[in-house]
Amino acid sequence: MAEEDFSTDSWFTIAGSDNDVVLSSRARLARNLANFPFPSKMQEGECERVQSIVFDAFNHIPDSEIYRTSSVENIDPVGIKLLEERGVLEVPHPAKIGLVYRSDGKVSCTVNHIDHVRIASFVSGFDFDRAFVLAHQVDEALQEKVQFAASYDFGYLTARPMSSGSGMRLSVRVHLPSLSLLNRIAAVSKELSSRGISFTSCFGSGSNSAALGFFYQISTNTSSSGTEFDQIADIASEVKKLIAQERLAREDLLKEKETEVKNLVLRALGLSRYSFLLPLRESIDLIGSIKLGKELNLLSGIEDSVLHSLLYRLQDGNLTYLMNENTFAFEKDIEANSYKKHERLRAFVLGQAFDEIIVNN
Repeated sequence: MAEEDFSTDSWFTIAGSDNDVVLSSRARLARNLANFPFPSKMQEGECERVQSIVFDAFNHIPDSEIYRTSSVENIDPVGIKLLEERGVLEVPHPAKIGLVYRSDGKVSCTVNHIDHVRIASFVSGFDFDRAFVLAHQVDEALQEKVQFAASYDFGYLTARPMSSGSGMRLSVRVHLPSLSLLNRIAAVSKELSSRGISFTSCFGSGSNSAALGFFYQISTNTSSSGTEFDQIADIASEVKKLIAQERLAREDLLKEKETEVKNLVLRALGLSRYSFLLPLRESIDLIGSIKLGKELNLLSGIEDSVLHSLLYRLQDGNLTYLMNENTFAFEKDIEANSYKKHERLRAFVLGQAFDEIIVNN
């Protein structure tokens, strides 16, 4: 589906609550149509029928004009990459699934991937309530048109038992550099695990076993305990504690490792401004270090929302889209190397974004 534009900057460019620690909040609702087997057990004709039913339902919900529907196999590779980078499509995913995507990227829905329907919503900052409302509104509108499988004893029936009940999974992305540099992450992970909450890196491991850029994801593991509001309250309570811990740890970090931290931050600023080529992993680390400098008041002149949007803007899919839509004059020694052109454009975008940063005395 080459003519579709999945590149438009949207929710992740907007400032959100507690953005110094929390990048974004996500809610996902899993649903299955009554009288159809789960996707893993369906025949091809049944897959097509379910997709047709769901797409037709979206065509009749309020504000239907802001939703686009497509089979994933009809979306071009660059569009697929963009959607994967933004968490709309899981990696890996079957080619023959359906996708419904709201134009601002705040709400999306996959069809026939694990469950018949998986509605996901994304908001900037710490706001589970808003994320849930966005997904729930779509869920309610769909239920006016289709019947979802549910029982009095088990709630909504899903392909994975841990998702039954509310069918909801909640997650947040957080930035925890102070706790990481003070070697307190293992204790955080252990505490969250004891409460049934998953704690993972967002972009893979970096140095000293910390997450790349100090960015982590916190997610619920089960949907079967309590109502949606109970589940929101439980994880929100843990995230609030973590926000407080990270903020308090900043004072300890400056007391115990001031020289090391200043070196990390100012070195990151220098590399960002004067590099010609930047790999993605290094760029994520640089963004994490600059964000640390901002939160410690070592740097100013840049907003958290800009830093967060760079985590999407510097991904390979987005850079490929930019190169396809614009003409860039690359140096002759790299113009035939697509990998190096990505690194060159990434360094250019990062350098521009950080050009107005001020080092505070």
